[in-house]
Amino acid sequence: MDVVSTWTGRSACLLQQAMRMTNEAFAEHLGISERTISRWHAQPAMTHRSEVQQILDTAHEQAGEAVQRRFALLLRPPAPRLEAQALRVAIAVVLRGEDVLLVCRRGDGELRWQFPAGMVKPGGDPATVAVQETHGETGVHCTVREQLGERVHPVTGVVASYYLADHLAGDATNRDPLENVDVAWVPRTALTRFIPTDQLFPPILTALEATV
Repeated sequence: MDVVSTWTGRSACLLQQAMRMTNEAFAEHLGISERTISRWHAQPAMTHRSEVQQILDTAHEQAGEAVQRRFALLLRPPAPRLEAQALRVAIAVVLRGEDVLLVCRRGDGELRWQFPAGMVKPGGDPATVAVQETHGETGVHCTVREQLGERVHPVTGVVASYYLADHLAGDATNRDPLENVDVAWVPRTALTRFIPTDQLFPPILTALEATV
């Protein structure tokens, strides 16, 4: 049986809840006024006088096993709240010599050139997703060189993780025609003709300039 070292307004009210009693019935059971019970509800942090501590100890000890079990469950601190994971995508900036790999996506009635990318499931590794999605979309095998950073994407609003990657093997082909119109190797010096500068993650441009 759990032992309450110090009874407070909250723990006393939890005992009442475990016993499934109204304020009137609980007051009668303890031999105190109903007004006192109402005060416990209004002041959960209050600490009871020694004589009231003893009354509650006795009530708890004499309660049946089912009541004690319910009380123990109610007394436990609430489990930490799990926050929903923000939508996250992994984006691969794949280099082959002087070229960078792009895909042309359908969406909202217009076409947009983007880097290969894929959604990261909870617990997934973004770097692995970047490599797998690149191959799945374009047939290109690549390996991650370094992470370029993260940001909230200005167009989609999702958390985007960027990875600089090197081409290993495979020709660029459109392997996802339902989502993409085309894939292409684009000269890195011409990248801003395909993706507006204000939509490019600045570390991408820095990395491309550094590797020329």
